[in-house]
Amino acid sequence: MWALIGRFDVHSRQNRVPVSTDDNYNDEMIDYLSLAWIRELSREVRESDELAALARRHSIGVTQVVEDGPDGDVTYHLQVADGSAAFGAGPADPEDVKMQQSYETAVAVATGQLNAQEAFVTGKILLFGDREALMGAQEVFAALDTVFNSVRARTRYNI
Repeated sequence: MWALIGRFDVHSRQNRVPVSTDDNYNDEMIDYLSLAWIRELSREVRESDELAALARRHSIGVTQVVEDGPDGDVTYHLQVADGSAAFGAGPADPEDVKMQQSYETAVAVATGQLNAQEAFVTGKILLFGDREALMGAQEVFAALDTVFNSVRARTRYNI
């Protein structure tokens, strides 16, 4: 979940604020990890009553770093605490957990071709930080999956 010289991370300029514009936005389909994709997930997370209710009982900041995608590295986050849930570009603050993976792995997990637990076990997803916090927030991630499913139907995966 967390640019090298000669490579610019287009999402690192965003500071946990929902994205309101994207020149490549298409109402019907959105590119995986694009600013439009982050904007749609941000809206869905913000509007989720279930995530808001879970945020009254859970507190976790998760940063996701996806490397070597079509537009370079992308960093985004989920922040859940104090009755609100937020999804956006850039790292979580505070960050409890960071996950790092290749674009190929991210697409495989997002499309169901690879089980996330298997990706962790085989080292395709690297995990840094508080593993106990991650395990304690499993119901948050289950609710988040519903949000991802809604956006997944409108997502184009460029491989």
